[in-house]
Amino acid sequence: MNRIFPILFLFLSGGLCAQEGSTLSVSFGDLRARDIGPAVMSGRIAALAVVDQKPNVLFVGAAGGGVWKSVSAGATFMPVFDDYVQSIGAIAIDQDHPDTVWVGTGEPWVRNSVSVGDGIYVSVNGGISWTKKGLEESEHIAKVILDPRQVGTVYVAVQGRLWSESDQRGVYKSVDFGATWERQLFVNATTGCADLTMDPSDPNTLIAAMWDHQRSPHFFRSGGPGSGLYKTTDGGSTWTEIIGGGLPAKPYGRMAVEIAPSAPDTVYLTLEAKEKQDKGLYISADGGITWKRQSRDFNTLVRPFYFSRLTVDPKDASKVYKCGLNLIISDNAGETWRMVGSGVHSDIHAVWVDPNNSRHVIIGTDGGVYESYDGGYAFRMFMNLPVSQFYHISVDHDEPFNVYGGLQDNGSWVGPSSSAGGISNADWAFTAGGDGFYSFRHPTDKDVVYAESQGGGLFRHNRKDGQTKNIKPIPGQNEQAYRFNWNSPIALSPTDPERMYFGAQFVFRTMDRGNTWTRISPDLTTNDPTRQKQKESGGFSLDNSGAENNTTIVCLAESPLSKQEIWAGTDDGHLQVTTDDGQTWRNTSRAMPGLPAFTWCTSVEPDHFSTGTAFTTFDGHKQGDFRTYVYKTTDHGQTWTSLVTDDIEGYALVIRQDLVNPDLLFLGTEFGLYISLDGGLSWQRFQKQPAQGRRTCSGHSSERSRTGHRHAWPGSLYP
Repeated sequence: MNRIFPILFLFLSGGLCAQEGSTLSVSFGDLRARDIGPAVMSGRIAALAVVDQKPNVLFVGAAGGGVWKSVSAGATFMPVFDDYVQSIGAIAIDQDHPDTVWVGTGEPWVRNSVSVGDGIYVSVNGGISWTKKGLEESEHIAKVILDPRQVGTVYVAVQGRLWSESDQRGVYKSVDFGATWERQLFVNATTGCADLTMDPSDPNTLIAAMWDHQRSPHFFRSGGPGSGLYKTTDGGSTWTEIIGGGLPAKPYGRMAVEIAPSAPDTVYLTLEAKEKQDKGLYISADGGITWKRQSRDFNTLVRPFYFSRLTVDPKDASKVYKCGLNLIISDNAGETWRMVGSGVHSDIHAVWVDPNNSRHVIIGTDGGVYESYDGGYAFRMFMNLPVSQFYHISVDHDEPFNVYGGLQDNGSWVGPSSSAGGISNADWAFTAGGDGFYSFRHPTDKDVVYAESQGGGLFRHNRKDGQTKNIKPIPGQNEQAYRFNWNSPIALSPTDPERMYFGAQFVFRTMDRGNTWTRISPDLTTNDPTRQKQKESGGFSLDNSGAENNTTIVCLAESPLSKQEIWAGTDDGHLQVTTDDGQTWRNTSRAMPGLPAFTWCTSVEPDHFSTGTAFTTFDGHKQGDFRTYVYKTTDHGQTWTSLVTDDIEGYALVIRQDLVNPDLLFLGTEFGLYISLDGGLSWQRFQKQPAQGRRTCSGHSSERSRTGHRHAWPGSLYP
């Protein structure tokens, strides 16, 4: 089974050459990215924006796939943001000048696997070109609002850093088209602005929902003393906190707030409160002075950190849409609700209602974009947006080879690297459900696929008969519980097609395709009980999904040259190695220069040409550390050398060695792909753009429909 750096699956043939000298110079020749999809299951959508007077023109912001534009009501899409950060938080169109489009980067739905942004951008030519307009340290932008009466006046809801404290949070305003910014509302270093709404009849009146929150690798807190609701009536010069009047006592968690465009005294609010009985939807009829709790429907309460968004019909103040696990719609100001079905993917994040035809509705979900023309009863999916978020991918040895991978909230799939006439949606096949992570085909049995879902769900799928068997290791009687990461590692042996490894806090091995398992290691993590708080995680809304399971193994690899040599990396800072087939293990990360404790090990690559030599990457961004960590050992981890140079940007997620040239290395970081021709002494970023120019995407997920869309989210850079 080949284990090649994933973006290389998208490459066409080309050439690499190095010039003499101490600094690497790379000519990529004809080497370029080739998009193979898929689009059949699409991916997580964070933001939508539509030209009100020309609803055939719409912009879609993906959680990890950039910005896409359609001028054909969704019949075709074109990627318009490929040269920039691919995590999108908000999009706003100047409706009087619809070629002016603002994009805030860094999605606001801050799950454990969320990517980051690097500020706000504007285009004045409909997305042909973009200019960065600052707020580089914002990391996550939740909303962008344009003053309809003052061209160049822009308000930005900056949610801020997720994994650490920061001062670039709150509400920012520019009156000079983003040349300068004024922070107008700030609470503290852990409280950002999660939502912002403007009175369209009086643009000086805005309401901001501030959210006190923070993640760590092992814990998530939503809610705290900084959360609150604030209102301004003078364009942000002064703000007054909205307290009481029917609202429960603080502290609060995340909130969504929306002023009804047709009746600005009507304000809707979903509130995450500390006490269960205080959560739900509230409504005000006097601009936020007094409030009434209107509903405690499940979808007004569920996972507020992930589903806090309200949309009010532009012409009907009583018709409100609430994003949630499912989309719910009320025609009577939230007193009663109907839930949208009709095959719409769960997890709704964005809603647009046509101001000229309220029966025309577009929504963004974890599974793409859907459109309705009957007021939200029946929807059709745009099956032409290839924004799937892959955690890991692998290939087989078929001709043409097939690509296997797991997707965020969209299961595990397999598709061909090429197909007669171009790859279509029909070429991709589903193999397992849940959030998909590692997926491999059996090295010699082409019908057997191993696939994984969150928290250690492990399945053996037979493509010939369609049967799937759960093969997850189960603790024996009186044995301690197994701790599986959200993204637990599968590793196929490169020396024996029937040997496979799986990781919890222990390393497991099977020789019979998962029917039985043998534990071949002790606990290889710190086993620190202070980092084992998954059942308490979530803050004011407990969220025991397994996303914060910590002190677990997260990467595994057996040496291609010796089955005795096995490497295991953990999410709490260890990289362990055995050279005697699991009899004894040694923690090698203490020998890595400059590596802080508890830094997450993201990949390990045993050398294909020399035993004892290995490469590894570590990622500290979940501790607020955005530095790059890449290392090499030649003595089984007794000593390590850093391979980091100033050329590398972003925290490191995966490293792979070429199977033919030992000095050819591929490094994936948060912000791109890097190539080394000299064993890691110097690096060059791969930036070659497709030769065919701009691409459009129609009904096919293929090179026939477009070539070269470059995904740069962290999931697509994992092994």
